Amino acid sequence: MTDLSAQMKPSDMAMHGHSPGIILRSLVIGLTAFLTVVDLFATQAILPSLTRHYGVTPAAMGFAVNASTFGMAVAGLVVGFFSPHIDRRLGILLSLTLLAIPTSLLAVAPNLAVFTALRVAQGLCMASAFALTLAYLGEQCSAMDAGGAFAAYITGNVASNLIGRLISAAVADGLGLSWNFYFFAALNLTGAVLVYFTIARVQPMHAMTEPASPLAAMLAHWRNPRLRAAFGIGFCILFAFIGTFTFVNFVLVRPPLSLGMMDLGLVYFVFLPSVVTTLLAGRVASLIGTRPTIWGALIVASMGLPLMLSAHLVDVLAGMVMVGVGTFFAQAAATGFVGRAAAENRGVASGTYLACYFGGGLVGTAVLGRLFDAFGWTACVAGVGIALIVAALLAFSLRDAE
Repeated sequence: MTDLSAQMKPSDMAMHGHSPGIILRSLVIGLTAFLTVVDLFATQAILPSLTRHYGVTPAAMGFAVNASTFGMAVAGLVVGFFSPHIDRRLGILLSLTLLAIPTSLLAVAPNLAVFTALRVAQGLCMASAFALTLAYLGEQCSAMDAGGAFAAYITGNVASNLIGRLISAAVADGLGLSWNFYFFAALNLTGAVLVYFTIARVQPMHAMTEPASPLAAMLAHWRNPRLRAAFGIGFCILFAFIGTFTFVNFVLVRPPLSLGMMDLGLVYFVFLPSVVTTLLAGRVASLIGTRPTIWGALIVASMGLPLMLSAHLVDVLAGMVMVGVGTFFAQAAATGFVGRAAAENRGVASGTYLACYFGGGLVGTAVLGRLFDAFGWTACVAGVGIALIVAALLAFSLRDAE
């Protein structure tokens, strides 16, 4: 992803998979992902405080915070649609720079409606940068190297879940809710600076030669049963992840666990194992295949669900670790699969996948929030389990891609 590593030959990458250049490239990819999506889930660490601040129910606040996934779904689709004609570097730069505006305005949002609209705007900017970066990686990395590149990017996503939540909880606890959003606006601008100095200037692949319209390309991807299954798996993964890590916050601050704000932030060290394991997803998928990789990851996530119903903090934390490891591993495998399975119009394929992925997060927030408010945490966890089962069934259609 750096100018230097982008100029390396695919054969060099294959022969020197652990060279300093490849390690540096992976670090840059991961850091770019971190700064792109750090706003997405960081706000979940202060959900209880925001709920009290706006005087609303957990489901209402959870939906408002996760409204960013609606913006991300829309932007993923739109960017994917026009991807063949968008300059990757310029698009990512503009997206991250503009992201700082709604992020800073969240500090002074007067009511829940404005807060929700600003979160949607954040999602539009985040997904634009996210989709364009995935398209860039798919086009610039060799087929052998793409799995590692995508895994590095998803690992940065995982790290943003951990570090972003810790920062959010610490800043809000020490300086107040407003300064939390100002701080994250500064991180958005830092991401733009990183992209300016690291992403090479390249033209979108097939921008001049692709005869098919974006709509025709998108429809062609939907007609591909393997890609269609991958889109569905992405939907189910964020459905399950959002349901787990949005509403568990309210369980953690209530009796018998009764954690404080800073303690709630520290809880998200549960994502630390995911930072390590997700890096292995590309290699595991290349060794045993995408389908077994996703099945194994979903089994791990499913085994964590019963633990999250416990009244003991250690059990709940163990369950959160397993759900985090499993869902992120599955996401990395599915994302890499889309990049490989789409022989043409990879930008359109990545955008479609992201639209489904983040659409699943929005639907998960709405459906599981209703279950949580009406029937409690057990019903919410059951809904997460159903989503994981559906994802496992969809993975059957990935068997011909190996």
